[in-house]
Amino acid sequence: MNKKMKLKIFKISLFIIAIIILTIITIYLFPVMKNLSNKEGQIAFKEKVTNSGIYGLILLFIIQVAQIFLFILPGEPIEILAGMCYGWFWGTLFILVSSAIIATLIFLLVRKIGREFVYDFSDEEKIKKFENNKVFQNPKKIELIIFILFLVPGTPKDLLTYLSGLLPIKLRRFVVISTIARIPSIVTSTIAGANIAVGDWKKGALLYGVILVVVLLFIYIFNKFDKDKTTESVIKGIK
Repeated sequence: MNKKMKLKIFKISLFIIAIIILTIITIYLFPVMKNLSNKEGQIAFKEKVTNSGIYGLILLFIIQVAQIFLFILPGEPIEILAGMCYGWFWGTLFILVSSAIIATLIFLLVRKIGREFVYDFSDEEKIKKFENNKVFQNPKKIELIIFILFLVPGTPKDLLTYLSGLLPIKLRRFVVISTIARIPSIVTSTIAGANIAVGDWKKGALLYGVILVVVLLFIYIFNKFDKDKTTESVIKGIK
């Protein structure tokens, strides 16, 4: 069996496992999730999560592994689910730690295997477009560029995790920078999830919107004082 066939089998297996786990979680939590608007339903939901113990964290981690490796779904639903199950603080901490672990693994694999590993798990044309873009050719600004890309909502952060292994940046600095830059996005999702868990859908959506506006305002102000227009170049460069 050749390498491509093994990789295809691995991807399919990981995809099937993720779908099965998502189905199990949905079946397990749906009976109580539909009653989150009342106090009894909220208590029942918390009890369900508490009773799942370490297994709930393991299942959530596996889904996140599949999400980052295969890009099968956006990260926000997982972050919202983490907020619903464990509250905004512990949910955020769990997502940040697990993202850092997975990002470290991918980074090391890219450094070990090289571009072939990146091409196997992502779109080769997109990766080459990133690599050849002038915003990634300046080693002095590469850390700032990575920070901006992980901070800006809607950028392909999972693809960027693969790409970073090809860029002139040290592992420790990449993990620290990308983790810090992820915080606003993750917090918005976990806060929304935590509010949904207590039946306050409107407050969750409002807080999500407020934090999103703050992030966009920060980027706008930064761009105004950025003489080299790095932010503008970066955002244009990923389109």
